[in-house]
Amino acid sequence: MSVPARSPRGAWRIGAAALAAALTIGLSACAPDPMVEAYKNGDQKAYTTADFRVESIPAAKRKAPVDFGGVTEGGEKFSSDDIRGEVAVVNFWYAGCGPCRIEAEDLEATWQKHKDDGVQFMGVNIYDQADTAKAFAKTYGVTYPSLMDATTGDAKLAFARVTPIQAPPTTLVLDRQGRVAARIIGPIDGTSILSTLIKDALEEKA
Repeated sequence: MSVPARSPRGAWRIGAAALAAALTIGLSACAPDPMVEAYKNGDQKAYTTADFRVESIPAAKRKAPVDFGGVTEGGEKFSSDDIRGEVAVVNFWYAGCGPCRIEAEDLEATWQKHKDDGVQFMGVNIYDQADTAKAFAKTYGVTYPSLMDATTGDAKLAFARVTPIQAPPTTLVLDRQGRVAARIIGPIDGTSILSTLIKDALEEKA
């Protein structure tokens, strides 16, 4: 008995259904954790001026110290253990971020103002590769290092477990225990606000 030939449209439907089924099975078998992927890929809305805010967190309400690390744009390994016991500023950024470019000079000025006070600055670049980060630093005169976090997202995820990380730029002040003591969403717009938050953290007892 002969089998009637399928119409091209019918064949396409069967093929599409088979492909969809295969994709569904494949994706379900290796589906990544949504939160991890969101923070790795930066799936967040862009920063707007309406989002700008400053939050200072009382010592009694701070969460656990953040353990983070990685490799800087210069290829040096870094661990938060290296700066434990010191006040630190962590800035999330990337080169194509307009507000990040705007605040770069103010961040560098704040770093220069406080580096002799035992304050550490560390950037976390969430999108770029090392050459791009180096070019940015040269253009804007940034002298403190940045972790290259685009590939792993490990540093960003470590902070996301204890504090919301908005679209860049986001700047965090860590106390001497490595806990998030303050958060600035949006470009710092001058040195005074960040400098005040740093001084507050420095004045706290270890």
